[in-house]
Formats: sequence, C-alpha cells, structure tokens
Amino acid sequence: MRLRSRNILLAAAVAVPVMLFTLSRMTAQAPQTPGQRPTPAQRPSWTVGSQGPLPEHAKFTPLQAENGGALFIQNCAFCHGKDAGGGETGPDLTRSKLVTGDKNGEAIGAVIRNGRLDKGMPRFSLSDTEILNLVAFIHTQQDASMSQSGNRRGVDESDLHTGNAEAGKKYFEGPGGCTQCHSATGDLAGIASKFSGLRLEMQMLYPRDAKTKATVKTKSGQTFAGTVEYEDEFTLGIRDSSGIYHSWPMSAITAKLDKPVEAHVTAMSKYTDDDIHNVLAYIQTLK
Repeated sequence: MRLRSRNILLAAAVAVPVMLFTLSRMTAQAPQTPGQRPTPAQRPSWTVGSQGPLPEHAKFTPLQAENGGALFIQNCAFCHGKDAGGGETGPDLTRSKLVTGDKNGEAIGAVIRNGRLDKGMPRFSLSDTEILNLVAFIHTQQDASMSQSGNRRGVDESDLHTGNAEAGKKYFEGPGGCTQCHSATGDLAGIASKFSGLRLEMQMLYPRDAKTKATVKTKSGQTFAGTVEYEDEFTLGIRDSSGIYHSWPMSAITAKLDKPVEAHVTAMSKYTDDDIHNVLAYIQTLK
C-alpha cells in the first residue's frame, strides 16, 4: 500500500532509524531456580493484534513493568521515546525483531551492559534486577502496541519503493532545480549506500546535517569564509577551512549566508506526492 509522503514524514518521529539487549542466566519470574524455563501457565496467552499474534514471552508482574518504566524514562527515553516507540535518535523497540524473539530476557542485556557503540548506544551499568525490569517494560510496551487495531507504528523500506526513477531523474535535472546545488556524480554519489528507507527520504527532503556557509566582511575590510557554528540576532561565529573559530557582533560585519536547507524547505511547497516518490526512486539508484 502506497503511503502519502507527508504521512511518512509524521511517522519519522516514531520511526525507527535498534536498542538491542542480551540478558543471560536470568528469569523473569522471581523466585526461580537458575536455568528454569517458565511453564506454559506462566506465559501470556497469544492474542491477535493489528500486527499478528503477540510474541510469546515470560509473564512479568505489573510492578516489574512499572519499575522498568521509570528506569526507561531515566536512561532510554531520550533516544527511544518514553513509550519505547522511537525517539530522537533511537528506533522503535516495539517493532524490534530481537525484542519479539526474546523470551525471558535472554536476548536483552549484553547490549545494555556492553552498548552498541557503533550505533551510538552507550554502555549501562545496571543490576540484574534493573535490567530485568527494563525487559518487563519493553515487552509490556510491545504487547500494548501490537494489540492496537489499525495503528501503524513505523514505515517499512518497501513502502518507499513506489516511485518512477526515470521520472524522478527528469524532475531532479529539470523543474526541480536540484542540480543547482547537487550532482549525482558529486556530492550525492553513493548516497543510497549511506542511507536507506525513511532516513534516505528525510535526508532528501530536509537534510539535518546540512551546514550553513558564510562569507564575512569586517568593517576594516578583512574577509573570512567558513561554516557557521553559531548564529543569533547579535552574534555570528564561523569555523574556517583551517579549523579556526571566529566570531563577531552582527553590528561589526556584513555577512552573506548560504543556507542549503532553505532550498529544501522551499522545494517542499512545490513538490507533489508523485514528485517526492519519483525523486526518491531516483536517489535510491545512486549507490
């Protein structure tokens, strides 16, 4: 089913684009002897939610989930959202395959302890009980999310493969005016290998890492050029090509700013949904 692009952008706040954990030699129901598996009576019954049968896992107490929720808010919510549904930089844990496959916490914990440094997730020094409570909260949130009828929590990459790449190329090189700033063989070469799915579309529509360039002329006649590091109504600060930081009162300079993001903002008012899907299809070929 083809998604409307503006709905996709709204989904970005809860997309994806995984805080993965592994917990060894732990059980979810205390007291239990080490290595003991939960009996069928301890496991929740399977019900059908909007995304199919709920995952099978150990039964956690409301107190475990409540305590885990407090820990999650303190340690995890900034990245993964307060409901584990995705946040500023972390993905939606309620759609995590690893969380789905977890039974008693055995697939949740080593990543808490060791982190995922390559993905920006730090190590956490928590007790076994605290980790188990986090496991309880995450499973509870996933069950609640999957039990909702008709409420989609994220965007699959296949949903974004709906445009016509050739039409997108024509728009990119023609009425879109994209080649005024970009080149398929220059700055965009290999872009689809660096980003994929919703992250690639977000980068195309509103590149958050795009830097503003500035050329500054002082009252004494000196000229400086560099990347804007700080800007408000009173002060401008730039870093030049040598890495040296300069700043001035706005009243002491004249400055010409090149803000590439503004061109993307302007383009948003001109795009049709077909334009967005087609240009994305073209961008997806630049690997």
